[in-house]
Amino acid sequence: MNIHIKNGRLIDPKNNCDAQQDVFVVERRIAAIGKAPQGFVTEQVIDASGLIVMPGLVDVAARLREPGFEYKATLESEMAAAAAGGVTSLACPPDTDPPLDEPGLVEMLKHRARSLNKARVFPVGALTYGLKGEELTEMIELTEAGCKAFSQADARLTDTRVLLRAMQYAATMGYSVWLRPQDSFLAKDGVAHDGEVATRCGLAAIPVSAETIALATMLTLAKDTGVKLHICRISSAAGVEMIRTAKQQGLAVTCDVAMNHVHLSEMDIGFFDANCHLAPPLRSLRDRAALRAGLRDGTIDAICSDHTPVDEDAKLFPFAEAEAGATGLELLLPLVLKWAEQERVPLVDALARVTFSPAQLLGQKMGHLSVGAHADLCVFDPNATWKIEPAALKSQGKNTPFNGYEMQGRVRYTLLDGQLVFQQ
Repeated sequence: MNIHIKNGRLIDPKNNCDAQQDVFVVERRIAAIGKAPQGFVTEQVIDASGLIVMPGLVDVAARLREPGFEYKATLESEMAAAAAGGVTSLACPPDTDPPLDEPGLVEMLKHRARSLNKARVFPVGALTYGLKGEELTEMIELTEAGCKAFSQADARLTDTRVLLRAMQYAATMGYSVWLRPQDSFLAKDGVAHDGEVATRCGLAAIPVSAETIALATMLTLAKDTGVKLHICRISSAAGVEMIRTAKQQGLAVTCDVAMNHVHLSEMDIGFFDANCHLAPPLRSLRDRAALRAGLRDGTIDAICSDHTPVDEDAKLFPFAEAEAGATGLELLLPLVLKWAEQERVPLVDALARVTFSPAQLLGQKMGHLSVGAHADLCVFDPNATWKIEPAALKSQGKNTPFNGYEMQGRVRYTLLDGQLVFQQ
């Protein structure tokens, strides 16, 4: 379909564009910016007056809960949530049931996602069979099936010899290894940051050293092997500084941060709000400030939603017993806008953290609006305000620490491959 998106403010971080420009879509691709291509016949017009036109968001951490956890969420509900949030591409961790450690499972997930046609799904393959941290998976076969990286998600990998072999193999084949730094022994049974709130509330704590010790091991092995290492969900000031130093030393390391940790701290737990039970835990105000600084200076490459829909009943337990996780696909864009406003970050720089930069982490030529690129677009109203409440979310998971918050910025249209997949 030939689509003309007119009168919108076009923001494209890759091309450093922030200006009023029309966009013309022909046969699933962006055919022209500014002036219509020769012979263009309009079949559909989207009036973007007062709206911002940007590349579709790219989320590097979104759990879709299939296969195995359909009682928490379904592929249909979470893909609908992605479209409503302007997310056109997402990476899903391998901690499904069974884990994504076989090519057939990966192919099934990709086929189901394609049939729904709401967003592009890029599975992250399991690094070890069953995520048990013992035997390496067949990475070549998983890559051929569609995996873009390999990870343990939140599962333990205590045998550093296995991790070394995994990195050596991945480096040889040119694959990326995505790891969340957390020492399983120091973090055992912990549910909150080792600070004032955990002490006051009597909650089992997870010290910052659980992150930094694991991170030091990962960075050392990455230096020895030359593997492309991506650190998932960095949460501490010390961790950010270690990544900054590693990058200055020339290591092929990247990292992301969950949007929850950009805005919240341990203080938001309040009176045992189970929606604030997250992995990694919300840390101190100092840590939050360091995460924001790391985003501004480019130490942190991307912001992700860390979308983890949880069964409603699982959040009704006491804080320590409640399941960790929060929904986030529909909140990613407004929370990025909120961070940009608070930190006075230009929109073109802020939106780069959820478009072009995460696309690069996935090794995909998307997240931009260059002529010839896939027509994956998000059109949103920067001035629209809305209240986060369960009824306002399409995700089956209604668990978020931001319930009751007033948000500014609402997606009006989402296009995937030149097709309108969401319209408000």
